Amino acid sequence: MLEIENLSAGVDGKEILHGLNLRVAKGEVHVILGPNGSGKSTLMNVILGHPKYEIYGGSLKFEGEDLTQLKTFERARRGIFLSFQTPEEIPGITVENMLRTAKQAITGKVVKILQFRKKLHETMEQLQIAKEYASRYMNVGFSGGEKKRNEILQLLMLEPKLALLDETDSGLDVDAVQIVSNGVAKFHNAENSCIIITHNTQILKSLSVDKAHVLLHGQIIKSGGSELVDEIAANGYSRLGGRD
Repeated sequence: MLEIENLSAGVDGKEILHGLNLRVAKGEVHVILGPNGSGKSTLMNVILGHPKYEIYGGSLKFEGEDLTQLKTFERARRGIFLSFQTPEEIPGITVENMLRTAKQAITGKVVKILQFRKKLHETMEQLQIAKEYASRYMNVGFSGGEKKRNEILQLLMLEPKLALLDETDSGLDVDAVQIVSNGVAKFHNAENSCIIITHNTQILKSLSVDKAHVLLHGQIIKSGGSELVDEIAANGYSRLGGRD
């Protein structure tokens, strides 16, 4: 599904990713681990095409298509979704209208209001989000936990092919992390894939991790199975040449 080969990228001429390689097959869950400043969020933003970031070399393909010249909205329409570490507030656009408009843009089909609203309210109930929030402006006045659950609501309603989750669990209490974890598990199936950045292994408890990678100094220096997540949780990054 996703093929990254020898990718070099950064901001304002400063290279952050140095020849990074990663392959994610359909149906897989990958976890990216690494200390702060190692390039994890840069990788996520480069995959989705944030205009702030530049690609200096290498290739980035999604379902065999070269992404490097596509704008962010074009990548999103192809089925790539990014859950932000710090979700933005969008005054003037309600949660329901944003999601319904986005769904129509992705599918190219008219979304029937009543049918969409029924599914939206059912999904909100699963995530313990009061249905009144559907008529509130996107993330405006939401608590940190509410914003993160709203990100998972978007994930479940838009049903992308590739979900990029950038520390969606950060700053959440134990109960909220479990809700988010269950939401991600509900989304994931054999037809889609997830790349998850996390410092908290609790979000992974409802998921089966296929591969884990340690990103350090802009390169993936070690890959393995779910046991690598446990190893890092127990020993940190210092043995790999990084700061915890």
